[in-house]
Amino acid sequence: MSSSFPSRVHFLALLFPLFIAACSEGGTSEISVSDAWARESATRTSAAYVKIENKGGADDMLTGAMSPVAETVEIHDMTMEGMVMKMRKLDGVPVKAGETVELAPGGKHIMLIGLHGPIEEGASVPLTLVFEKAGRIETEAPVRAAGQGGR
Repeated sequence: MSSSFPSRVHFLALLFPLFIAACSEGGTSEISVSDAWARESATRTSAAYVKIENKGGADDMLTGAMSPVAETVEIHDMTMEGMVMKMRKLDGVPVKAGETVELAPGGKHIMLIGLHGPIEEGASVPLTLVFEKAGRIETEAPVRAAGQGGR
């Protein structure tokens, strides 16, 4: 063994606590996606819904989504102002550590815009959700008949 062996061991011993502190400081995002489904299309647009659970120790953010069935996929929020339904595109949806966020009819959802063809009940839509920390998570969204809101 060379004479530099003890100095390397000491150097690594000094770095180890810093590594542990860096890893535990922010925690990690552990995203779980479930209950995905999409609405049958009557036009060239549709919507998809999903439950997102962050089982980790760090907050995360849903920043986008993709699907081969549509030209454009966006995250939207729907609100009612008086008797007027308003929809707006969102840059992201926060998913705090230890919490669950549900994208559901009447609220936040994934818009499938410019469908390449109709999506019909019984089919399944591939979705890729993109998170700041967890990266890309793929899921399948079974298609439900229009008018079958809820679960």
